[in-house]
Amino acid sequence: MLVVDDDEVIRQLIALNLRLEGFDVHTAVDGQDCLEQVREVLPEVVTLDVMMPRLDGWEAAARLKRDAETRHVKVVLITARAQETDLRRGSDIGVDAFLTKPFDPAELIRIVRDLAAASRAA
Repeated sequence: MLVVDDDEVIRQLIALNLRLEGFDVHTAVDGQDCLEQVREVLPEVVTLDVMMPRLDGWEAAARLKRDAETRHVKVVLITARAQETDLRRGSDIGVDAFLTKPFDPAELIRIVRDLAAASRAA
């Protein structure tokens, strides 16, 4: 599991909730950091904030899904904006799920658990 968010408080909150559910969690501070870590960590699921410096969540997700070595990784985009155009853009990229801020930690856990199970079953 790789949690990517430039906001340390949110990053740690997500990581803590997932660790309490038994996930092995690694963190990254932005999309560039995500792409650098993903080959080492080999996560089943990546949660990606959309608005980040250096490389935003849109571009990081697109690169993950274009790369033959990482396209199997399930991607959850976490955003304050989940309008129809955002959902369509995510669908075009291949994003597996959206979570809108502020989010319920129980919903995050359910989504990640479902995607991790789907990843193992594939």
